[in-house]
Amino acid sequence: MIHTQKTTASKIDSIDFNNLVFGKTFTDHMFVCHYKNGQWQTPEIKPYQPLTLDPSASVFHYGQAIFEGMKAFKDDHGKVWLFRPDENYRRFNRSAHRLQIPEFPKEFFFEGLNQLLKLDQAWIQSGIGNSLYIRPFVFASQPTVQASASNEYIFMIICAPVSTYYSGGEINVLIAEEYSRAANGGVGYAKAAGNYAAQFYPTSEALKKGYQQIIWTDADRHEYLEEAGTMNVFFKIGETLITAPTNDRILDGITRKSIIAIAKSMGVTVEERPIKVSELVAAHKEGTLQEVFGTGTAVVVLPITSFSYKETAYKLPQTNLLAETLKKQLVGIQYNTIEDTFGWTVAVT
Repeated sequence: MIHTQKTTASKIDSIDFNNLVFGKTFTDHMFVCHYKNGQWQTPEIKPYQPLTLDPSASVFHYGQAIFEGMKAFKDDHGKVWLFRPDENYRRFNRSAHRLQIPEFPKEFFFEGLNQLLKLDQAWIQSGIGNSLYIRPFVFASQPTVQASASNEYIFMIICAPVSTYYSGGEINVLIAEEYSRAANGGVGYAKAAGNYAAQFYPTSEALKKGYQQIIWTDADRHEYLEEAGTMNVFFKIGETLITAPTNDRILDGITRKSIIAIAKSMGVTVEERPIKVSELVAAHKEGTLQEVFGTGTAVVVLPITSFSYKETAYKLPQTNLLAETLKKQLVGIQYNTIEDTFGWTVAVT
């Protein structure tokens, strides 16, 4: 049973949905559940509001925090859909397990999410590009500076209405030669908050040089291509679509696996294998590198205009892109404009 307290004054009428900044505007309500005394307590839905935490809350000192990113879509008939939420739930608990956080109960997750979306469904705008970004997260809340796993946690879901993440323009990326996103045996496959904090400095340095993202390489020798910023990354060489295999360094992206499935259904040859920077450069010089694109919940599918390596820029073709065809198919499934033959979408009822 979820205890629900509705807001007495919605702020939706003050929102300009035509001029949203990604992740800056939040809906009227939030889902909250505390972990104490070895178990998850009764969950609540309450008006969106600030939290009060002790300065010694463990998350501030040892970074025990994970999150997920997912979206809800409203079709032209006003019906709300989730896209592969079971995958988000499973990945959330894989991340929790790696950071020694108690796994969150499935019934709480889906019942809370469903009720929250029904309560705030007016915030979900119809139309391609519009969606509700959903952020489930959990953090260590025990007041202690003892260097050990916390005994108390807070799980929450907050929601933000969003429009298209990138609104056009060139996407130029820098292949990492010094910094790494993750290492063998680490938490690269988890949605750990610290993974993203560690990216901010090298990404800011790349931005100063005119790049929008970094393509991360392996931590050992910086020979193998892994992820692009916060996205999984694909390379089309000849008629083959190549992406790095998931491992303990690379996030098992839900958009990534969906794009792979759609591409295969269209007859595209897909290889999940290690790919070296040298292979990418050689393919460009030989004229067989057709395109590079990133995938992720926020961006969906994002064609990359050029990549740079060792101070040399390599421009990429921007016509007849497979990326655009794959995106059109995926978006059609998400917005219920084409048949979902994969069984990925779940109606909010």
